[in-house]
Amino acid sequence: MDLLTPPPDLYGRPRADGFIRWLTAFGDRYSPALGGPLLRRNPRRPLSRPTQPLRLVVAERRQLTADVIELILVDPSGGPLPGWQPGAHLRLALPSGRERHYSLSGDPADRTAYSIAVRRLPEGGGGSVEVHDALYPGTRLTARRPRNGFAFCAEPAVLLLAGGIGITPLLPMAREAQRHGLDWRLVHVGRSADTLPYTDELRALDPHRVVLRTDDEHGGVPTGPELLALAPRGAAVYCCGPAPMLAAVQRALDGSPAASLHFERFGAAPVTGGEPFTVRLGTEGPTLDVPADRSALDVLRETRPDLPYSCHQGFCGTCEVRVLAGSPDHRDRRLTPEQRAAGALLPCVSRAAEGETLVLDL
Repeated sequence: MDLLTPPPDLYGRPRADGFIRWLTAFGDRYSPALGGPLLRRNPRRPLSRPTQPLRLVVAERRQLTADVIELILVDPSGGPLPGWQPGAHLRLALPSGRERHYSLSGDPADRTAYSIAVRRLPEGGGGSVEVHDALYPGTRLTARRPRNGFAFCAEPAVLLLAGGIGITPLLPMAREAQRHGLDWRLVHVGRSADTLPYTDELRALDPHRVVLRTDDEHGGVPTGPELLALAPRGAAVYCCGPAPMLAAVQRALDGSPAASLHFERFGAAPVTGGEPFTVRLGTEGPTLDVPADRSALDVLRETRPDLPYSCHQGFCGTCEVRVLAGSPDHRDRRLTPEQRAAGALLPCVSRAAEGETLVLDL
């Protein structure tokens, strides 16, 4: 085929097709023009302006269980809040400077307020304790706009599995499923009935579709097949809870009527495929050993407890540090190739090869 000779007429006549000849001439001039100085984007200019943080105020505080509180957050001026979809979370900046992610548990149709529920964890990183001890009506906060890493696809048949405080992202999904008339079921598990938040809200949706399953009444923690027993055939399963619960559901999925699984963890996933390596705090600082089954962030925080963190899963970027030397094994879901090349690292999930030493700018 001769690429330099214009094609013949579309109707087979022995002369060049007029439209093709015009289109070729237009492309020859238009394409180079896109790279001209007036049309070419300046690579130093950011792609978009950074989004301003939301300004919120605590409007209400409600005790859901002995160790779980619900906060209602609104715009101080009374304006509407950015929309969100079931499964979304809010990245909240606490008065201390800590940043934590909390699933939105309200109704996505309500643009006047955000609802979050927080369980007090005395042995945690301090965020939940601060929420319980410092956030009362009138407290002003800032937050990032809602983001969603656990999106609800509204399949025709749905099984929602919640473990304890894991009900927070699943409650909006149940509301959405009920609103659209889906074939849905929800199983909420926990130690005892008095530890389960939002039981009244769940029963109000449809008591025949909600199962409250407690360890004290059923002789212990449920197995994966027990949790999946109510799944309609071909159902999509949405699960949020502690790591053992997620592992049990994953193992039992193939033998169940369900067809797919979507899940969100409370915190960091177990380290898999890890090798022991070391991190050094600065070029002359101490060297710390990172075992094969622990994250670099956990090890670093034993020496630097002030090191910020939030999601423990490699998507929020709060714990970002800079690598001065060494070859990291990036396992995050946030940093761009350019950021990684510039030395950025998320130690909550990223690692290094066995025996490697990462020198960090700390």
